[in-house]
Amino acid sequence: MDHKLQQFKADFFKTLSHPLRIRILELLREGDKFVNELQSELGVDGSVVSQQLALLRNKNIVLGKKDGTKVTYTVRDPLIFELLDVARRIFNNNLTDTISLLQQMEQDPINTEQIEGDVPPSVSKK
Repeated sequence: MDHKLQQFKADFFKTLSHPLRIRILELLREGDKFVNELQSELGVDGSVVSQQLALLRNKNIVLGKKDGTKVTYTVRDPLIFELLDVARRIFNNNLTDTISLLQQMEQDPINTEQIEGDVPPSVSKK
Protein backbone atom coordinates (compact mmCIF):
# COMPACT_ATOMS: atom_id res chain seq x y z
CA MET A 1 0.00 0.00 0.00
CA ASP A 2 1.17 3.50 -0.81
CA HIS A 3 2.81 5.29 2.14
CA LYS A 4 0.95 8.54 1.34
CA LEU A 5 -2.38 6.73 1.52
CA GLN A 6 -1.43 5.16 4.86
CA GLN A 7 -0.45 8.58 6.19
CA PHE A 8 -3.71 10.07 4.96
CA LYS A 9 -5.68 7.36 6.76
CA ALA A 10 -3.65 7.80 9.94
CA ASP A 11 -4.22 11.57 9.88
CA PHE A 12 -7.93 11.05 9.26
CA PHE A 13 -8.30 8.70 12.23
CA LYS A 14 -6.15 11.01 14.36
CA THR A 15 -8.66 13.77 13.64
CA LEU A 16 -11.41 11.49 14.97
CA SER A 17 -9.39 10.57 18.05
CA HIS A 18 -10.74 13.29 20.35
CA PRO A 19 -13.90 12.65 22.42
CA LEU A 20 -15.26 16.15 21.80
CA ARG A 21 -14.90 15.80 18.04
CA ILE A 22 -16.73 12.45 18.16
CA ARG A 23 -19.50 14.08 20.22
CA ILE A 24 -19.74 16.94 17.70
CA LEU A 25 -20.22 14.42 14.91
CA GLU A 26 -22.85 12.59 16.94
CA LEU A 27 -24.73 15.86 17.39
CA LEU A 28 -24.43 16.69 13.69
CA ARG A 29 -26.02 13.33 12.95
CA GLU A 30 -29.23 14.96 14.22
CA GLY A 31 -28.88 17.73 11.61
CA ASP A 32 -27.02 20.95 10.88
CA LYS A 33 -26.06 23.06 13.89
CA PHE A 34 -24.71 26.51 14.70
CA VAL A 35 -21.65 26.80 16.95
CA ASN A 36 -23.78 28.20 19.79
CA GLU A 37 -26.10 25.17 19.56
CA LEU A 38 -23.13 22.80 19.75
CA GLN A 39 -21.67 24.85 22.60
CA SER A 40 -24.93 24.64 24.52
CA GLU A 41 -25.35 20.90 23.99
CA LEU A 42 -21.71 20.12 24.77
CA GLY A 43 -21.44 22.45 27.75
CA VAL A 44 -18.08 23.85 26.67
CA ASP A 45 -16.83 27.28 25.64
CA GLY A 46 -17.53 28.44 22.09
CA SER A 47 -13.83 28.86 21.35
CA VAL A 48 -13.23 25.20 22.22
CA VAL A 49 -16.06 24.13 19.89
CA SER A 50 -14.73 26.38 17.12
CA GLN A 51 -11.23 24.94 17.53
CA GLN A 52 -12.53 21.38 17.23
CA LEU A 53 -14.70 22.29 14.24
CA ALA A 54 -11.66 23.85 12.54
CA LEU A 55 -9.79 20.56 12.84
CA LEU A 56 -12.76 18.65 11.43
CA ARG A 57 -13.09 21.22 8.61
CA ASN A 58 -9.38 20.94 7.74
CA LYS A 59 -9.86 17.20 7.10
CA ASN A 60 -13.06 17.84 5.11
CA ILE A 61 -15.15 15.95 7.66
CA VAL A 62 -17.49 18.90 8.27
CA LEU A 63 -18.48 21.91 6.20
CA GLY A 64 -19.35 25.39 7.39
CA LYS A 65 -22.08 27.26 5.51
CA LYS A 66 -22.54 30.98 6.05
CA ASP A 67 -26.09 31.76 7.19
CA GLY A 68 -26.31 35.52 7.69
CA THR A 69 -23.86 36.35 10.48
CA LYS A 70 -23.72 32.75 11.69
CA VAL A 71 -22.15 29.59 10.31
CA THR A 72 -24.09 26.35 10.09
CA TYR A 73 -22.06 23.17 10.36
CA THR A 74 -22.90 19.94 8.60
CA VAL A 75 -21.15 16.64 7.98
CA ARG A 76 -19.59 16.56 4.52
CA ASP A 77 -20.13 12.83 3.94
CA PRO A 78 -22.80 10.92 5.88
CA LEU A 79 -20.65 7.78 5.53
CA ILE A 80 -18.80 9.07 8.60
CA PHE A 81 -21.81 7.95 10.63
CA GLU A 82 -21.47 4.43 9.26
CA LEU A 83 -17.80 4.48 10.26
CA LEU A 84 -18.75 5.54 13.80
CA ASP A 85 -21.46 2.84 13.90
CA VAL A 86 -18.99 0.15 12.81
CA ALA A 87 -16.51 1.33 15.45
CA ARG A 88 -19.25 1.10 18.08
CA ARG A 89 -20.06 -2.47 17.00
CA ILE A 90 -16.37 -3.41 17.24
CA PHE A 91 -16.18 -1.92 20.75
CA ASN A 92 -19.35 -3.73 21.76
CA ASN A 93 -17.96 -7.04 20.46
CA ASN A 94 -14.77 -6.53 22.44
CA LEU A 95 -16.78 -5.64 25.52
CA THR A 96 -19.01 -8.69 25.07
CA ASP A 97 -15.92 -10.92 24.79
CA THR A 98 -14.45 -9.38 27.95
CA ILE A 99 -17.72 -9.83 29.86
CA SER A 100 -17.91 -13.48 28.75
CA LEU A 101 -14.35 -14.06 29.92
CA LEU A 102 -15.10 -12.46 33.30
CA GLN A 103 -18.23 -14.59 33.69
CA GLN A 104 -16.20 -17.72 32.93
CA MET A 105 -13.62 -16.67 35.52
CA GLU A 106 -16.36 -16.18 38.13
CA GLN A 107 -17.79 -19.64 37.43
CA ASP A 108 -14.42 -21.40 37.50
CA PRO A 109 -13.57 -22.34 41.11
CA ILE A 110 -10.08 -21.22 41.99
CA ASN A 111 -7.93 -23.18 44.40
CA THR A 112 -6.43 -20.35 46.48
CA GLU A 113 -3.86 -22.69 48.03
CA GLN A 114 -2.53 -23.44 44.57
CA ILE A 115 -2.30 -19.73 43.80
CA GLU A 116 -0.59 -18.98 47.13
CA GLY A 117 1.86 -21.80 46.44
CA ASP A 118 2.83 -19.99 43.25
CA VAL A 119 3.94 -16.88 45.17
CA PRO A 120 7.73 -16.53 45.05
CA PRO A 121 9.46 -16.95 48.42
CA SER A 122 10.71 -13.34 48.31
CA VAL A 123 7.10 -12.11 48.59
CA SER A 124 5.75 -12.27 52.12
CA LYS A 125 2.31 -13.81 52.61
CA LYS A 126 -0.09 -12.04 54.93
